[in-house]
Amino acid sequence: MNKYGYLLLSPVMAILMMSCGEKSKMEIDSYDVKPISMSEVVTATGTMESVTQVNVGTQVTGIIEHLYVDYNDTVSKGQLLAELEKTLLESDLKSADANMASAEASYEYAKANFERDKKLHDEQLISDYEFQTSQRDYDVARLSYEKSKADRVRAAKNLNYAEIYSPIDGIVISREVEVGQTVVSSMNVADLYVIADLDNMQVVGNVDEADIGQVKNGQHVTFTVDAYPDDIFSGTVTQVRLNPTTTSNVVTYEVIVNAPNPEHKLIPGMTANLTIYTLELDDVLAVPLKALKFEPLPPEDEESNLPKPEPLPSPTEHKVWVLKDGKLIETAVELGVANNIYQQITGGLSAGEKVATGYQEIIKGNHGPKQQDNPFLPKPPGANRNREKEKK
Repeated sequence: MNKYGYLLLSPVMAILMMSCGEKSKMEIDSYDVKPISMSEVVTATGTMESVTQVNVGTQVTGIIEHLYVDYNDTVSKGQLLAELEKTLLESDLKSADANMASAEASYEYAKANFERDKKLHDEQLISDYEFQTSQRDYDVARLSYEKSKADRVRAAKNLNYAEIYSPIDGIVISREVEVGQTVVSSMNVADLYVIADLDNMQVVGNVDEADIGQVKNGQHVTFTVDAYPDDIFSGTVTQVRLNPTTTSNVVTYEVIVNAPNPEHKLIPGMTANLTIYTLELDDVLAVPLKALKFEPLPPEDEESNLPKPEPLPSPTEHKVWVLKDGKLIETAVELGVANNIYQQITGGLSAGEKVATGYQEIIKGNHGPKQQDNPFLPKPPGANRNREKEKK
């Protein structure tokens, strides 16, 4: 026999030598059925946002004359935030007033002529040409007067736009201008402030495509932010957006989580680490998943210490084996939800019963019962020293 044969046989021989004088027996592992709490989670990261955030701007061009609020100021709806220099806007309003007064005078004059010529034309005292000319002058004057009134409304509204008011209750999180700066209104509104409602925040989370099927509206969420590592914030899933985002071949979906913020600890832009509870049950009966897969072994002889199995008269879809009076009794059960560890039992079992989950081999020797170890696995630190002490 070559040296490789000795290497292979030596562990087996060692086991046989160590087993001399030792007896082994099989025992059944069991689990006591009792009410437990079950949960399952999906983790994700997201960004804090304000539910209501408004960019406050101006619709007219002008020079910033006054700024009444600054960063982090709390403002209320309708509060004056800033004013533009009004000289040109006031001049436009005065010009519009003058044009409207002139147009009104022309309109009244043309109206009087038209009414007089209409009576003369009805009595055939003037020609059709004269009457039509009078009617045309009246229509032109009326339209010019209507236009001047519209111009006056526009000029008055532009003057009002020189005073910028807050559209919401909130906190100023950004100021974009300085006093004396010229803001130009073109196709886009010139932004002056960004105001956010920090009382009502939300997290825009990015959930992996593998987990998005488990996330539903109304599920409980907890999250943390790096600024307050010891605080745990709570929220609820309010929306699962169907539009996918692909980054580096990874597909994610946005999940919106509301986040009440009465202490204003959460601010826009923070990164949140989300834990979404896709399953939350309290005080439910459950068994380990392996209990549903357990199948009893037939006893080898009459003196076997293993409980004798008593199967059901007919097969059933879901079952467990209950340890009772030294027997293994097959019991049909009704299943609820499951997580990675436990299966909820909705019928067939009661609290306090024992269900079989598997077998273990117990070795009895001179030093009492012990579980059989696998000699091919690495030993924990100090195992050799302990064995030497036992021999002594």
